[in-house]
Amino acid sequence: MIPGLFENLWDTALLGYISFRTAMAGLTGLVLALALGGPTIAWLKRHRVGEDVTKTDSIALADLSQRMGKQDTPTMGGSFLVASLLISTLLWARLDNVHVVMGLILTAGLAAVGFVDDFKKLTVPHSKGLSAKSKLAGQTVITVFTVGAMVWYARDRGLWDLLSIWPPFFKDLSFSLGESYLGLGVFVLFGWLVVAGTSNAVNITDGMDGLAAGLMVISCLALSVMCYITGRPDYTFHLHLPHVQDASEMAVVGGAVCGSCMGFLWFNAFPAKVFMGDSGSLPLGGLLGWMALIAKQELVLPLIGFVFFAELGSSALQTKWYRLSGGKRLFTMAPVHHGLQLKGGVFRPGAAPWHEVTVVVRFWIIAAACAIASLALMKVR
Repeated sequence: MIPGLFENLWDTALLGYISFRTAMAGLTGLVLALALGGPTIAWLKRHRVGEDVTKTDSIALADLSQRMGKQDTPTMGGSFLVASLLISTLLWARLDNVHVVMGLILTAGLAAVGFVDDFKKLTVPHSKGLSAKSKLAGQTVITVFTVGAMVWYARDRGLWDLLSIWPPFFKDLSFSLGESYLGLGVFVLFGWLVVAGTSNAVNITDGMDGLAAGLMVISCLALSVMCYITGRPDYTFHLHLPHVQDASEMAVVGGAVCGSCMGFLWFNAFPAKVFMGDSGSLPLGGLLGWMALIAKQELVLPLIGFVFFAELGSSALQTKWYRLSGGKRLFTMAPVHHGLQLKGGVFRPGAAPWHEVTVVVRFWIIAAACAIASLALMKVR
């Protein structure tokens, strides 16, 4: 079977190399994002699809955003990012691969949820978009469908490693969940937690120019390597890792993600000409979680995407502590990138505030270090 949509155009020997198609998917995603970005931003400006920075609980943050000229910056830029990702994947990935197909369905579905959320923010006065429950309901429907389809496929093909959880540090240790209906239910719940949780983590992190897009390039690059290794029986045997048939093809999807995010970053770098919006952050996070499920690196995902989960955790802890303590705050501000930007510290104010670019670049450095550590962890068994 010849990959992608080029089956009658190019010699199959070259397209048979996943490494080549991964690189080409990345370059294609980059070029498409660069090509689509300018016209999309111009269209968004003409139709006044701009960010309202006053829709925040922090007066100080709203004031700072206005002083930095962020008011009315075009948003929903995730639309051309996701379009670039999907087109690049369709061109270069094997469309007979169930992991790829379900990943595309997941991405498109979460993009639709994000689009509705963004559209409501922009069209309904004083609205902050979908309620947390409505957004989670949409994510749940899409995620349970895709994870459920993966479970059905794995049972039908006898891919029991795909339905197991593999802790790091231990050789050949796994917890199989595919032998009973209860176990399958637990796996679907676990898959939902991974995918929806990562989707929300990226969504929470998308609050500074270039932050989420840059972090996605780093984390997705690491997961692309992991997917490639997981699909290779020779590599997995040597490293004592689970082998998942056809998982290597997800590296091509990862290449498309990295390239599209780099193209988007061209416009989103400080000072941003466009914001990603939920139409981009939700599907990107969900796809990152999906890649972790296929690579059987779900338990390593918090390290791979450390900054994403630190941001999500800070917001969750802040909310919980605020309710339990009767109005007191655990952090100066959550998520933590805004605490550093406004207060100069996470737990106590007083230090010099960090410039937005400083926060972004330092978070990139942390993410790169964590991604390298996660790759090294594949050998530590």
